[in-house]
Amino acid sequence: MPTSPCAPTRAPSYAAVLRTPHAARTFGAALLGRLSYGIVPLAMLLAIKDATASYSAAGGAMAVFGAASVLLSPARAALIDRYGPRRVLPPIAGLYAAALCALALAAWRPGAPALALGAPAVAAGLCTPPLGPVMRTLWSGLVPDRELLRRAYSLDGVAEELLYVTGPLLVGLIVRAGRPSAAVLAGAVLVVVGTLALVSSPVVSRGHTNTKAAPAEAPAAPRPVLRTSPALRRTALVTASVGICLGAVELLVVAFTEQRGQAEAVSWVLAALSAGSAVGGLAYGAVRWKSANRMRLAAAAAGMGAALAVAGLSPRLYVLAAAVAVAGLFVGPVLTTGYLIADESVDPARRTQAGAWVNTAFNTGSSAGTATVGLLVERLPLALCFALAAAPALLCAGAPVCPGGRRAGGARSRR
Repeated sequence: MPTSPCAPTRAPSYAAVLRTPHAARTFGAALLGRLSYGIVPLAMLLAIKDATASYSAAGGAMAVFGAASVLLSPARAALIDRYGPRRVLPPIAGLYAAALCALALAAWRPGAPALALGAPAVAAGLCTPPLGPVMRTLWSGLVPDRELLRRAYSLDGVAEELLYVTGPLLVGLIVRAGRPSAAVLAGAVLVVVGTLALVSSPVVSRGHTNTKAAPAEAPAAPRPVLRTSPALRRTALVTASVGICLGAVELLVVAFTEQRGQAEAVSWVLAALSAGSAVGGLAYGAVRWKSANRMRLAAAAAGMGAALAVAGLSPRLYVLAAAVAVAGLFVGPVLTTGYLIADESVDPARRTQAGAWVNTAFNTGSSAGTATVGLLVERLPLALCFALAAAPALLCAGAPVCPGGRRAGGARSRR
C-alpha cells in the first residue's frame, strides 16, 4: 500500500504507538506469554536429553514439537477468527501448559522412556497458542492509521526478536539454580499468565481484533484464505524464501568459522545478525515510505539475498560479520511488510490466520534452509552454498508482483 494521503506529515513515533489507549497493557501481556516461546525449546531439549541421556531422543522430540507448532499455526488462528480470542485462547493455552507440565514431571527424574516425553512434546506443539498473530490482529484494530500500524508491527517484531535472545539466557539461570524441567514449568506458567492477561484486556473484550464470532448454533464455514488471496500467497512465498536465507546462514557461519579455526567467534557473528535485525526493524518503522508494500517486500528480500551471497565471498571473519549484519537489516522489514500485506489483503474476519500464514511460511522456510544447507555444506564449496541459500530470495524478489489488497471495508482488489 502507498502511504495514505491523509497520514500526518511526520512519521509517528514508537512512543505514539504505546500511548494508544490500552496498547501498552495489551502488548505487555502478549509479550509475557510469548516469552514462553523463547524459553520452552531450549528447556525442553535439555530436559529430555537429561532424562534419556540421548541426543537423538531429544532431537526427535524437538522436531515433532516444532513441526506441529509451526504447521498447525494457521489452523489454530482460523479457530480464533471463527470464534474469537476470548473463547479459544484460554483453553488452548491451558492444554499447552498442561502438556508442558506433564513433560516436566516425566523428565524430573532420569530414566524416563522416550515415548513418555515425546507424547507431551507433540501435544504441546499441537496446542501452542498463536499469541503473535493475535497480537498483530489487535494492533490492526488499535492503530487503524497505516503509518502507525507499520511502526507497531516493527516494534512487535523487534520485541519478539529480543524474547528469543532473552529466553535462553533465562533458561541458563534456571538450570544453574535447579534443573531443566523447572525451566519447562516456567514456560507453562508464563503462557497461562500472559494469555489470561491478554484476553482480559479491554481491547479484546470490545472486539478490537476485528474478529466477529459467529453464533454458536451456526458458525460460519471456514474460508481458505490462501486460495482466495493471491497477494497473501505471494507474500508467503517471499517470506519463506527469506526464512530459507536465515535458516541457512547460521549453519553457514558455523562452517565458515570452523574452516578458519575460529569456531569460538561464531557467537559474535550471529550476534551481529541479531543486532542487524533489530536495527533494521526499528529503522524500517521510523522511515516514512512512499512505495507500495509489495515493492518494499521484494526490495527487502532482494537485499537479504544479495547480502547473503556477498557474505560467502568474505576473505576475513570481520568481513563476514559485517555482511551478515547487513543481511540481518532486511529481516525485520520483510516480516513487517509481510504482516501489513496479510492484514490488508483479506477481510477483517480472517486477519489472524492471514498473519499466521506469513509466520508459518517464514519458519518453514527457515527449517528447510537449515536442513538443505546441512546436506550441501560438506559436498560443495562454502561460497557456492552461500549463493545457493541466497538464490530463493533473489528469485522470489524478481518474480512478477501481485497487486496488493485494498483496505476498504474489508474489500480487496482482484485481477
